[in-house]
Amino acid sequence: MKKQNIIKVIILSVIVLIINGCAKPLLWPESPLYDFSDYESEKSLITDVDLAKQEIVGHYAHYDVVAYQDSSTKTPMLTFIISYGFTDFYLDSAGNLIQSDRFVRASHKINQENITSHFSDEAVQAIKPRNHMVEISKQDGKWHIYRPPTPSLLGITGDPSKPLSQDRNDPNITDPDNDGEPVVTVKINIGTIIKGEIYITRREIFTNYMTLNNDGTITGYVKDDSEQFVVGASHKILDQESNNTQHPSKGMNPIILVPIDDEIDTLEELMEIRDEIFPKEPEFITQ
Repeated sequence: MKKQNIIKVIILSVIVLIINGCAKPLLWPESPLYDFSDYESEKSLITDVDLAKQEIVGHYAHYDVVAYQDSSTKTPMLTFIISYGFTDFYLDSAGNLIQSDRFVRASHKINQENITSHFSDEAVQAIKPRNHMVEISKQDGKWHIYRPPTPSLLGITGDPSKPLSQDRNDPNITDPDNDGEPVVTVKINIGTIIKGEIYITRREIFTNYMTLNNDGTITGYVKDDSEQFVVGASHKILDQESNNTQHPSKGMNPIILVPIDDEIDTLEELMEIRDEIFPKEPEFITQ
């Protein structure tokens, strides 16, 4: 994703007021979520930038986490958006290193035990980040990879370089998850009280700051500046905008790329090896 910071992908922070008195909200775990310090501190033996590019070229399993806080609610809602997919690096005809991302699944974790949200695989797979040249530099003995932001639209067509439309009747609205509802559908459950849907558009804007490790993995963090607009909802109480900000700690927004066989390229194949190559998903903690 925001991963991209997926997805990276959808932030949901509404209707907390009706459950504030029901249960204590869970807390952030400590930062960093994962400790990369040991192998990120190992200096690279590669001295030439072209050799570094050749080392990076390949097919990777993609995992990233983006942490958000919504300050528009009485009790701040904390959210993890966890994105899975594939990242490919290749050289173009001019010798530039290009990054290509494809997302296949995103899971949401909220710091309220009785609230869940779901974003379909079809919606995640409709996110189409543009391929982009990455910048390579060597600092402190390590090769660093910078992927600049490349805005892309979800649930609406138009110019991704411009701010996201705030018009609920915009004629450019689409149905990328093909569920018959406008734009992208997010399903919400609040215990046994409310089950509904929120319909949103997104302008995905994420930046990757990464380091090539000696074991071939690539690790770093995601900066997400995405925009979201609520077009409507199945219940009036769900039809609200939110004010989400990304957690400022780099350690709360990690990205991990693991080189894998080129033949592994489907959601099902990725999930089969998920526990072998990626750490456990983060969890909120009790007070």
